[in-house]
Amino acid sequence: MSEDCSQPCNCPAETPLCPFGTSLVLDGCGCCKVCARQAGEPCSLLEPCDHHKELYCDYGVLSDTETGICMAQEGQTCDLGGVIYRSGETFQPSCKHQCVCINGEIGCVPTCASDVRLPSPDCPYPRRIQIPGKCCEEWVCDSSPQEHPFESAMAVYRQVSAHGPQPESPRDNCIVQTTEWSECSATCGMGVSSRVTNDNEQCQLERQTRVCMIRPCQVDQQRSIKRGKKCVRTPKSQRGMRFELSDCRSTKVYKPKFCGVCTDGRCCTPQSTITAEVEFRCPEGDSFKKKMMFIKSCSCHYDCPRENDIFLASNTRRMIGDYENDM
Repeated sequence: MSEDCSQPCNCPAETPLCPFGTSLVLDGCGCCKVCARQAGEPCSLLEPCDHHKELYCDYGVLSDTETGICMAQEGQTCDLGGVIYRSGETFQPSCKHQCVCINGEIGCVPTCASDVRLPSPDCPYPRRIQIPGKCCEEWVCDSSPQEHPFESAMAVYRQVSAHGPQPESPRDNCIVQTTEWSECSATCGMGVSSRVTNDNEQCQLERQTRVCMIRPCQVDQQRSIKRGKKCVRTPKSQRGMRFELSDCRSTKVYKPKFCGVCTDGRCCTPQSTITAEVEFRCPEGDSFKKKMMFIKSCSCHYDCPRENDIFLASNTRRMIGDYENDM
């Protein structure tokens, strides 16, 4: 039988578990959630292509008119180290990163765990080692400190008497420590920032992420620079806007501040920010909440990140005054 949408929905009881980097989308009938087909894979009405990566189903490639091949929309290619990638193409420049090219922009996610292990009574001196034949480093526990001790680990347990009362929970004996938010992964448009903290009930280090937008893309900010000035530091959106993330839009309208541009070679980056929760609603009807960075002020300087640095910018300017906020 040919595929059409005349039959009633008959979806599996459990949502399918998609491979790493594959989107979960609605089929062409808007009925069941399926794992999106990737570039070069066969596609159909009930097995759609990954529209988040700007792929479409080309039915002219195969003789079967009901089956096509996922192809990338015509867009700009990406150049990474002299290697050209098509828009929509997924690739691995190294075993530690998986990347995708989308209309001239490269985005990458790590394939290795980025957890940080703290010293504890059962593992007083943790350290990472490289195991031959394996890409990702693994943790080992030493009973005595090495010549170069693990410098980035932070002790979080207070010394207590052997005969003293036992703590009610790990939280009671925890010294809360949190790293600075990392640089936003994109200089324009939506990006990701992360930090490591043990501010939880288990006093265990966890990686937190937030979405961020330093400035919108394809906007000529230099036009707003006043005569006689060289920079516009922290312009504010004059019109209400909705943030977009993977084809999902924020339910509320915002007038955020952005970092501007300079005409003298300086770059502008966030100096003071707040973190607030934003709710997004997708075309499929689902909604989710994400923490997002909101800019309070920016600074203009010559310590600029490298262009097209997909593994985050090299500059390590620290932001000040960042705190959680309910908006």
